Amino acid sequence: MTVYPLTGAIRPYAWGSRTAIAELQGRPAPTEDPEAELWLGAHPGDPSTVPGTDGPVDLIALIGGDPAGQLGDDVVATFGARLPYLMKVLAAAAPLSLQAHPDAAYAKAAYARQEADPAAPKNYTDANHKPEMLVALTPFEALCGFRNPAIAAAAIAGFQVPRLEPVVTALTGGDLAEAVRLLLTWPAGDRGPLIDEVVAAARAVPGDHEHADSATLVLDLARHYPGDPGVLVALLLNRVRLAPGEAIWMPAGNLHAYLSGLGVELMAASDNVLRGGLTPKRVDVDELMRVLRFEVLDDPLLPATPIEPGVDTWTVPVPDFVLYRIDLNGTRPPIEVPAHGPRIVLCVEGTVFTGQSEDGTPVELTAGTAAYIPAAAGAIKVAGTGRLFVAAVPT
Repeated sequence: MTVYPLTGAIRPYAWGSRTAIAELQGRPAPTEDPEAELWLGAHPGDPSTVPGTDGPVDLIALIGGDPAGQLGDDVVATFGARLPYLMKVLAAAAPLSLQAHPDAAYAKAAYARQEADPAAPKNYTDANHKPEMLVALTPFEALCGFRNPAIAAAAIAGFQVPRLEPVVTALTGGDLAEAVRLLLTWPAGDRGPLIDEVVAAARAVPGDHEHADSATLVLDLARHYPGDPGVLVALLLNRVRLAPGEAIWMPAGNLHAYLSGLGVELMAASDNVLRGGLTPKRVDVDELMRVLRFEVLDDPLLPATPIEPGVDTWTVPVPDFVLYRIDLNGTRPPIEVPAHGPRIVLCVEGTVFTGQSEDGTPVELTAGTAAYIPAAAGAIKVAGTGRLFVAAVPT
């Protein structure tokens, strides 16, 4: 079976960059509209396409025509006739919303309850979970997981805003849930004045102060989302600065937000998002509180594991996906693409060749382009000079 060049859809969310994805793909920049995410997969919201005899064929249709050949019997038995992961290139020029995702059991039950009640709030788009990981391609900033509540309490207390004393008290007592609820249910008419008062205090924090990083975070977020209580909820989270090649992992219940940078993201194929601020969209506080895990995340970084020369992976505790990184220097022999189910190969540097297209020629990939390898294609090798990422289903 052939290897298919894969064309992804670009999502023009307002927080996206007008340069990052275009520059990765070698297109002119800046672009007319923001380009926030390049989707590579078979998600119904924007499926990728492959070449067909009569024009482009979306990946959902390709898989539907031969699930066993495209996915393999094991994947079909576990997930049904669908690709269980979605790969993205994410380009954030402005902070995204604070968000969390349900675990698999909760998503299934909550979606069923929602569909059975026409009057229920529409929080869920499907019955799947959405764990995700991200590997930075450029310096990347994110908020990921709750930090030590005592540190958060000290940072908020340092602004010397008396109205925030109940939040400080909750954090001092280690009650992250109460602190989050207090902030997200703050009276709507007082949110703007509260954030304005904190912003004024943040401007007065010296650059060498121990909480200067929290002050700069408040100023940046409030500039994008004035009057949003998520500006203060963000102070409860770890601020992570990734160097290119470093990764973070967002399991179910992890409150997180991307702030800036370009990265490769891999997730279960779901669009279930519960927002917690930094957004003009609806925030269902009660439902978010049911999903959040109020646990301190001491180290948000996800270390890479070498599996052979030039090939690394990241261990994540879900059956839906696994991500590999392959570095080719042009001199070593071709490297076999890890895994043997449905694979998506994304090139981010150089020029690489993989498998054969329908006309028998190798599929050439340059930065920002991708290919889809069906399960029935079997073992496929890559060669050339460059760096690529491979999304697959764990064996």
